[in-house]
Amino acid sequence: MPDFRIGDEHFELDGRPLQILSGALHYFRVHPDLWRDRIRKARQMGLNTIETYVAWNAHAPHEDVFDLTGGLDLGRFLDDIAAEGMHAIVRPGPYICAEWDGGGLPAWLLRSGTVGVRRDEPQYLAAIERYLQQLAPVLVPRQVDRGGPILLVQIENEYGAYGADPVYLRKLVELNRAIGLTVPFTTVDQPQPDMLEAGSIPGLHKTASFGSRSIERLETLRHHQPTGPLMCAEFWDGWFDSWGTHHHTTPVAQSAGDLDDLLRTGASVNLYMFHGGTNTGFTNGANDKGLYQPIATSYDYDAPLDEAGDPTAKYWAFREVLARYTELDEADVPTASAPAPLPTGTFTERMPLLEVADRLGSWSTHAAPPTMDDLGAYTGFALYRTRVSLESAAVLRVGEVRDRAIALLDGAPVGVLARDHHDTRLPLPAAGTATLDLLVEDQGRVDYGPRIGEAKGLLGPVTLGGAAVDDWQVLPLALGDLTPVRGALTPATGPLAGPVFARARIDLDAPADLFLDTADFGKGVAWWNGAPLGRYWTRGPQRTLYIPAPLVRAGANELIVLELHAATGDVRFLPGLDLGHTEV
Repeated sequence: MPDFRIGDEHFELDGRPLQILSGALHYFRVHPDLWRDRIRKARQMGLNTIETYVAWNAHAPHEDVFDLTGGLDLGRFLDDIAAEGMHAIVRPGPYICAEWDGGGLPAWLLRSGTVGVRRDEPQYLAAIERYLQQLAPVLVPRQVDRGGPILLVQIENEYGAYGADPVYLRKLVELNRAIGLTVPFTTVDQPQPDMLEAGSIPGLHKTASFGSRSIERLETLRHHQPTGPLMCAEFWDGWFDSWGTHHHTTPVAQSAGDLDDLLRTGASVNLYMFHGGTNTGFTNGANDKGLYQPIATSYDYDAPLDEAGDPTAKYWAFREVLARYTELDEADVPTASAPAPLPTGTFTERMPLLEVADRLGSWSTHAAPPTMDDLGAYTGFALYRTRVSLESAAVLRVGEVRDRAIALLDGAPVGVLARDHHDTRLPLPAAGTATLDLLVEDQGRVDYGPRIGEAKGLLGPVTLGGAAVDDWQVLPLALGDLTPVRGALTPATGPLAGPVFARARIDLDAPADLFLDTADFGKGVAWWNGAPLGRYWTRGPQRTLYIPAPLVRAGANELIVLELHAATGDVRFLPGLDLGHTEV
């Protein structure tokens, strides 16, 4: 079997130096039928390794579930890597950040309020032990010393930016070793002395994360990692986008130059990202450092391979750099995709959300509004309902909304409470005795910093005109299966007035990548042939929702949206990605 180890100066494979040329590719952000294509394009660019996080909450959306099928078939993904003749680096966390919902930590784990996150706490460590045991049948037999692709496993993730608990890190090492992992273990931290010291322990090989000033930052890493190979385990070649900001890009020549500087020292690298993919459904994370900022649906990241899997100018510039450090077949290159089809359609069926809500879950009654987490609902939407008496205008006040609530009186929208605006008050008009609905949207769980693990939904107390509002009914919307929605739709045309579900039929000659134009939509969520595409929002920056070809059928296709505000009744497509403006 191959012998891989960390030598005094180099990574060594069968006794020979190995410069790891890796690219990040998250299986959970890419359709599984496209994994092999993206991996092959990484090899064609000059990479020899694929790195991936493992998103614990994607595999375990509930405590009694652990899913390794379909788009979560990590074993298939690793086998695809091996089939392309490449190595693998696996980062199972348990915390991954990744701009992913909750940083990968399952919301159910934190529901009790007594579990200590990212530290030496018995309940947390017991859950991690079970998680790793569930991963063991996938990871253990695919290690390099057993003939598989896995070279390295990372412990935690940029821990030095969060905490300083060496006992926790030591116990994580013990748990990973206990399931049968024998390959070398690493850590990654930003190249700052305090972070590098707090984020690792003896026996773990330190690596760094940065995207510029490569020589300077490798020198800092060398000071804290005196022997062994240097590695930038996250070379930031782009950045992520948040709703309401601009589309982030990095200069191609600058990124390529920094990469060349890094590789010229003999250091190893992992490009973060090689191919970003998409935050489908409700999987995006969020940041909150005083201002709540949910991550956009596209995770294009300005990576060498764009969201749709096409090479960019950065791809070719990086390939030119990599050719100086590895052998490349000049004839083995990816081809550009043809422009996407441009079908058109119209929303011809619809149903107001409030009229179909009873089909999407069960109501429960509460004296005070519970959080969504209290109800075991960890993503998406929940409907909070009560009866109010409004003989005159009054102010509705909530403790906090996580993360956005549309207020409706007898079904008519009257305002929005938005976390990113720090809204806690809303004036309500005189309406007599009326039904007050608050449609609360989880816009993504915080993935970085001290607010990891917070509950979603409506947080009390809730008052109206200074008096407590009690006797609530709450219904989390189950949107994993749209069959109840389809059964409720009725024919109608014209503009959409939300909150409303609407359906359009889109006819195509053959499967192909598509780019749904959301410029004429408001805010909401879209599904294509039952598969979640993700969120859209006029706030931008992105204008397109990417629809991968494996989701598309020859003939009739179904587009369903939950439009929260207003949209035209027309459906259009663009020939390629439009990820928005790049300047503030």
